[in-house]
Amino acid sequence: MTPDQLESLALSLREHPNVAEKLKIAAAYSPALGVAQKIAVGDDTAAIPDGDGFLLFAAEGMMEGFIEFDPWFAGYSAVMVNLSDIAAMGGTPTALVDVVWTEESSPVTSELWAGMQAASAAYGVPIVGGHTTRFGKGRTPLLAVAVVGRAKKLITSFDARPGDTLLMAVDLRGAYRGEGTVFWNASVGSPPERLQTDLKLLPRLAEAGLLTAGKDISNGGVLGTLAMLLATSAAGAVLQLDQLPKPQGVDVELSRWLLSFPSYGYLLTAAPENVDEVCQVFAGSGIACAPVGNITSGKLLELAWGDQRVPFAEMEPSPSIAAAAL
Repeated sequence: MTPDQLESLALSLREHPNVAEKLKIAAAYSPALGVAQKIAVGDDTAAIPDGDGFLLFAAEGMMEGFIEFDPWFAGYSAVMVNLSDIAAMGGTPTALVDVVWTEESSPVTSELWAGMQAASAAYGVPIVGGHTTRFGKGRTPLLAVAVVGRAKKLITSFDARPGDTLLMAVDLRGAYRGEGTVFWNASVGSPPERLQTDLKLLPRLAEAGLLTAGKDISNGGVLGTLAMLLATSAAGAVLQLDQLPKPQGVDVELSRWLLSFPSYGYLLTAAPENVDEVCQVFAGSGIACAPVGNITSGKLLELAWGDQRVPFAEMEPSPSIAAAAL
């Protein structure tokens, strides 16, 4: 990749709506800062001290466009992403509840329910209740799902340290769900035993003290997720694009892969001496994991290809978010 190509890639990704939203994520957090009590704001899951560990509590809402386009998978994803949030914090999920707004006898709602039930069965986490509201005809159903879980030791997005190695762990045994989409599906159709075992790798690594920070890769892709991790950790990073794990035998443009939302994907940081052991843990379950950069002491996120580097974004952490983490 030439310097001009690297610069052009950085510009196009910086302006992509999914990434641009994550670059200004502090604006989304700010209203919650006056509401949340004794909980750091910035992780995807609230971690509540409880006995010798933590009670984890998270929720996700599905966009109306997603529900209209692929209702079964919207239901499936509502469960799946919540479980990923719990795992990303080093936790194990316990149970789920849902909130559904629907018209009576809606076939779309039936698809939502079928997707949720399929994911619940695949991951072995029960749906134990929720709330259903009916409204008049002609409206798209609405869906949100919440999850509770527990962790003995946390992985947070506040603790990436200068000198840490940045790693990407991702299940490449999949395919894109739909032409032109950015969702990399390694979940639907996979053996339930494998899905359940793979979620347990994160708490295993957390309890072994092998990670310093982490976050699951969201709909902002690798760059949007890394930007959020750096904002909460008040750090910078160099992301080495030529070292990213990528699907083999699949024609995937780098820009599409950087924007992709994998069903199993995490950005993690670790002390250099722990990197090999972390990668071996994932490799034991067939998960690709590789060093893809390093955390720096500045506030700059840089993209690199070989020896070339270009600035991507200046990471200005919100003082209020930083204060909430103390």
